[in-house]
Amino acid sequence: MALLCSGCGALTSPDLDPNGPITLAERQLLFDGVSIMMIVILPVFVMAALFCWRYRGTNRSARYTPNLAYYWPIEILVWGAPAAIIIWLGFHLVPGTHRLDPYDPIDTGVTPLKVEAVAQDWKWLFIYPEQNIAVVNELVFPAGQPLAIRITSDTVMNSLIIPALGGQIYAMAGMQTRLHLLADEPAEMWGRNVQYSGSGFADQQFRAVATTKDDFDAWVAKAKSASATLDASTYETLAQPSQKVPVTYYSGVEPDLFDRIIAKWRHGDIVDPAPAIPAAATVE
Repeated sequence: MALLCSGCGALTSPDLDPNGPITLAERQLLFDGVSIMMIVILPVFVMAALFCWRYRGTNRSARYTPNLAYYWPIEILVWGAPAAIIIWLGFHLVPGTHRLDPYDPIDTGVTPLKVEAVAQDWKWLFIYPEQNIAVVNELVFPAGQPLAIRITSDTVMNSLIIPALGGQIYAMAGMQTRLHLLADEPAEMWGRNVQYSGSGFADQQFRAVATTKDDFDAWVAKAKSASATLDASTYETLAQPSQKVPVTYYSGVEPDLFDRIIAKWRHGDIVDPAPAIPAAATVE
């Protein structure tokens, strides 16, 4: 049955073939958790087989005591073993989970690449504030350099995930979440929205490409050569619901656009997220 399921990609899942330290640590936690639970899972399967054989209908010699109401050694085993497993899992997995907090920067001694991700119907917009470019449905970054992503939504709740690099993080309108990732080596991966968001949900995917530094610089130069720029007017057109949108480049981005998208859902329109207070204003 396992071999038949391989056609669905179950045996070649990116979660089990990590391309970065985050997913490598997550995979190890998964394996450790399964190993701990096997202490109770294996005996259950063995006992199930033995009981079925021992108390089969044709075995008249098996002792059968249906009126047994309480037997303390069995009670201790039935309740104590699972409780011990849960406590062991807690001591093992909780610290590991906190070490993998997606909000914590990855310290490699290299300055992170900053990216702002916006979920739309039904596409992903990636803004590179330091490079002053934006790209639809393509995320490119150098391998070996940490990736610091700020995430929001300009529609219903979405969830961003690149399975080969890390776990999912929700994208919510009027809010921002964060995700830090790192690719160990150049590779082409896929990311997507895994929170159902309507008719175009199935095609809301994007290419995630870890490259060399030289290839990344060449890619940035390619984006800067695009004729279109992303100002407020262009953005409003892009934000309209659309499906299967091809990779699109913008050679310039209106300053603070990401913050304005968040403010749009807080104030009802794209306005400055922190309007200036007149000097003469007082607070009573």
